[in-house]
Amino acid sequence: MSVRSVARRYAAVLFEVVQKSGDLATVETELNAFVALLDGNSELQTVFAHPAISTPKKHAVLEQILNTAPGMSGEVRRLLLMLADRDRLGIVRDVASAYGARLMVHRNIVQARITTATPLPDGKRESLTKALSAAASADVRLQEAVDPAIMGGIVARVGSVVYDASLTRQLEKMRQQLLAQM
Repeated sequence: MSVRSVARRYAAVLFEVVQKSGDLATVETELNAFVALLDGNSELQTVFAHPAISTPKKHAVLEQILNTAPGMSGEVRRLLLMLADRDRLGIVRDVASAYGARLMVHRNIVQARITTATPLPDGKRESLTKALSAAASADVRLQEAVDPAIMGGIVARVGSVVYDASLTRQLEKMRQQLLAQM
């Protein structure tokens, strides 16, 4: 089983537990804070990843960290300790990412990646967000990229659906039509 599928399982169970008894957003914040702590401390990453360091020692280090983190929810605390006991703290980033994705689905939020030739003005961004939200029947959060190669227009990817209204695509369609007529 892949690391991501294992992480999705942990995230799914955590989500179900928290949904019954806790604050979903707080848990996401706590997971992301722990990931940020790891990302900011290379020595801690080494300790948790090193195979020569025993699992009980990793558990003890984690427990010391958690004891200095006031207000961490019991669910996140138990998850992190369980990951330490199973020597799987290396997947905590993937668990946090999978939990965040699950929370977005729960809130009916969809990521949309848009690519334009030039940066979008604020007014266009708002109208595009509304149009994509209506098309996806969900609240859309935009990730923007600029690629001068598309020459103009826009390419939007909402989930697995791609809306390609780029000038490059339109020119390619015209070229194909002209070649088909010859």
